[in-house]
Amino acid sequence: MNIFRILGDVSHLLAIIILLVKIVKSKSCAGISGKSQILFALVFTTRYLDLFTNFISVYNTVMKVIFLICAYVTVHMIYVKFRKTFDSENDSFRLEFLLVPVTGLSFLENHSFTPLEILWTFSIYLESVAILPQLFMISKTGEAETITTHYLFFLGLYRALYIANWVWRYHTENFYDQIAVVSGVVQTIFYCDFFYLYITKVLKGKKLSLPMPV
Repeated sequence: MNIFRILGDVSHLLAIIILLVKIVKSKSCAGISGKSQILFALVFTTRYLDLFTNFISVYNTVMKVIFLICAYVTVHMIYVKFRKTFDSENDSFRLEFLLVPVTGLSFLENHSFTPLEILWTFSIYLESVAILPQLFMISKTGEAETITTHYLFFLGLYRALYIANWVWRYHTENFYDQIAVVSGVVQTIFYCDFFYLYITKVLKGKKLSLPMPV
C-alpha cells in the first residue's frame, strides 16, 4: 500500500457514492448509463472471486465487498426501483462490441491459463472500456448533469492515481504488471477529453457536452 493506491481507492469509492447519492436524492436515473453500470458490476464480480480463496487484509476484503454491494445496488436502482426514469433510448451502446473482444483477449493474453486468472484478466480488460457506454450516452444527449460529471471525474481520477501507484511500485518494489498498466493507461486516455472539459466548463458552472470517444 502507498498513498497513491489509498487515494485511488478513496476516489473510486467517492465516485460510486456520488452516483448512488445522485440517484437516491433525485429518485431518478436520468443521464446514467445502465449498461456501463452492468459492466462495472461484471468487472467487480469476475475480479473479486478470490474473496472465497485468498485473504489479503481486512482493508482489502472490506473494500471488495463494498464495491460489489454498491455495484449491484446501482444496477437494481436503474433497472428496478427507478426504471421509469431510465433513458433506455439513449443508452444504446451495443455491449457485444466490448464483451466479445475483451473475452477473446482475456484468453489470449493472461498471466496463467486458469479459470480465476482468466476471469481476473477479463475484469481488467473490461474495466478499461466499461465507461464507454456512459460517454456514448453523453455524446448522444449532448450534455450531462453536473453531479454525473463529478462522478466521472472521480472515476477518472481513480485511474490516474493508480497509474501513479504503478510507477511508485515499479521504483520501490520493482513490480510491474503489464496487463494492468496497459489497460489502466487505455482507460485513462478515454477520460482525457472529459478532464479538459470538466476543468474548463463544469468547474466554471457551465454545461458539459462530450465528443464521441474513438
